[in-house]
Amino acid sequence: MAISGTSRPSDGFRARFGAWLLASATALVLLGASVAPFLTPAFVRIEQDRTDVGALTGYGPAQLDAVTGALIGDLVLWRGDFDVSVGGAPVLTELERAHMRDVRGVFTGFWLLVAAAGVVLVLVFRRSRDTEARFGRWRAVAGGARGLAIGIVILGTFVVLAFDAAFEVFHRLFFSAGSYTFDPRTDRLVQLFPYQFWSETAIAVGAVALAAAIFTTWQAWRRAGGASSAAFLSPLKARS
Repeated sequence: MAISGTSRPSDGFRARFGAWLLASATALVLLGASVAPFLTPAFVRIEQDRTDVGALTGYGPAQLDAVTGALIGDLVLWRGDFDVSVGGAPVLTELERAHMRDVRGVFTGFWLLVAAAGVVLVLVFRRSRDTEARFGRWRAVAGGARGLAIGIVILGTFVVLAFDAAFEVFHRLFFSAGSYTFDPRTDRLVQLFPYQFWSETAIAVGAVALAAAIFTTWQAWRRAGGASSAAFLSPLKARS
């Protein structure tokens, strides 16, 4: 016979799973929001100028703008098949284009996860206006943001100290062996996006994501504190 007012083990599991789901969604949305600005043609061209891509490729500014814009459009918006050409000659070889298709697949999977995480956040915070529930939700948001910050610090330290190794590990995780090895002396893909480009971009993304995670942690804890205070005071107000 069930006793009124007692909680079941399944309730605790659901609460823990819900908190984990909300924390994970928070981390994904923050990471996606931090990555997005660095996928714009404007940033890519600025970083290409910093890494002297014009000299590596032999392309002028107008050609670089056209090539970069086309490749980013194919990557993010699926506008084409990475078949941009300059003077009638294709910029990328078939092996380079195949790698970019693989990259697009990884990016698409990541953005689908970010979109799903955004939907989770919206649904969770619209589901109930109960003060105690909001307290728990903001605590979960703070936990997700804090976890992202810790992960960035750990991973960022590895990237800064050993970028080549981190770059290799990343590619081994997501791409098949031999599909991402190119010669910077002859292959346009690594001339357009050299190692220095990726190392500086990775550091910039990490810095933005870390700042966003710290700010979100602070704001979420403030809101959680306000919600818990309201929950504590509501019975007192009801009695008065």
